[in-house]
Amino acid sequence: MSTISQWQLRAAFAARLSEMYGQEVPAYTTLVDVSREVNEDVLRARGADAERLGSIGRVTAERHGAIRVGTPRELRQVARIFGALGMHPVGFYDLREAAASAVPVVSTAFRPVDGEELARNPFRVFTSMLTPADPRFFDAELRSRLEAFLADRELFPPELLALADRATAERELPQQEAERFLHLAVRAFELSTEPVDRTWYETLERISAVAADIGGVRSTHINHLTPRVLDIDELYRRMTDRGIEMIDTIQGPPAWTGPDVLLRQTSFRALAEPRAMRTPDGSVISGALRVRFGEVEARGIALTREGRALYDELLGHIDEQASQNPSEPRGEIARAVWERHLPGSEQELAARGLAYFTYQPSPDRPRDGSRPPVGIGELLRQGWVRAEPIVYEDFLPRSAAGIFQSNLSGEGTRHSDQQGTAYDADWLSGAIGRDVLDPFALYEQQQNDSLAHLARELGLTGTPS
Repeated sequence: MSTISQWQLRAAFAARLSEMYGQEVPAYTTLVDVSREVNEDVLRARGADAERLGSIGRVTAERHGAIRVGTPRELRQVARIFGALGMHPVGFYDLREAAASAVPVVSTAFRPVDGEELARNPFRVFTSMLTPADPRFFDAELRSRLEAFLADRELFPPELLALADRATAERELPQQEAERFLHLAVRAFELSTEPVDRTWYETLERISAVAADIGGVRSTHINHLTPRVLDIDELYRRMTDRGIEMIDTIQGPPAWTGPDVLLRQTSFRALAEPRAMRTPDGSVISGALRVRFGEVEARGIALTREGRALYDELLGHIDEQASQNPSEPRGEIARAVWERHLPGSEQELAARGLAYFTYQPSPDRPRDGSRPPVGIGELLRQGWVRAEPIVYEDFLPRSAAGIFQSNLSGEGTRHSDQQGTAYDADWLSGAIGRDVLDPFALYEQQQNDSLAHLARELGLTGTPS
């Protein structure tokens, strides 16, 4: 009997989830179509340069999804499902602190971590968990009601979890079991037709629309799926021209003439979708909820810890200048700050240790008998080595919070005079039951492996730095 490997399960799950979401949210299909058109146009215009951060095949197939759960138990179950697909929790994101409005969640992203696995299929799922224990959002009485509601629901059937555990242990599934696993996994993230308790939902919605979406229903669902595009500014224009209402901004770094770094994101606005609502007298009426939207992303080079510190510092400069000059477009302010403070070339990013690259000996450098220098900057400048950028595979808390906020129906309620409940990566690791990996460590290991290989190739006595 033929078997289906983890990466094939991951690719099939991503494709089927995309098909399902397109049927439920037709505007998502438009977003995918426009992304494909933009990518094809960029490839024709730029040639090989367009594939500097990933082959067109990978970029076109690439997706990330977003889901929301309510408890550590549900998060552990999600980790089992994604573990079956060869996906690991990477990064800790506290959207409570990144958002100006009420977004009471902490998050991680499940994704492949091995370079070969990422090349095969880089599917990611940004996964948020509600924080009922945070008194800034939930008083003791509402927290008790919410936790009781969440404890009483079952998001994932036992059969799905058992198949997930088998796929994780064996790193594959027989074809028939794989088909059953995929069917159950996709169905678990469909939008439920079960009537929503209107009074309970509205109680939570007054606190936070995100809290209501997580804890106001007895199921979960995919909140958005995100294709990757090579020119997000052009996509934004084309979607707007088609009459699709986009959020006000593109989150993340500004458009500029230098290297693309980290992640830029935007989305169309959450749509009013019909939902059955149960009223206090038990009758079911037709209502509408705005919880799902279509996001798109453009990925750049992964920054080192030093590069990320500079990025955060530049965001502070932009915020300060924007507050002092409210009539000046924020995008223009950001572009000017970027051009003043960020290196304008990949080589300079590498030489200053601000971004991650893999390094290989340059095959076309003439062999003149000279010894290679030891520093990366000089190795690059003298043509001894070639640097290939490492793509940023993760997320930005401020950008994620910005997307969430832009699609909320209201600001919600936040009592900032209260002390917030502490959550961090260690807490989340314990809640999930597996280590939440440090994205910087993953990129650094990839770079260090290439540097060690480079040192052997060039006969250096030490590793270049």
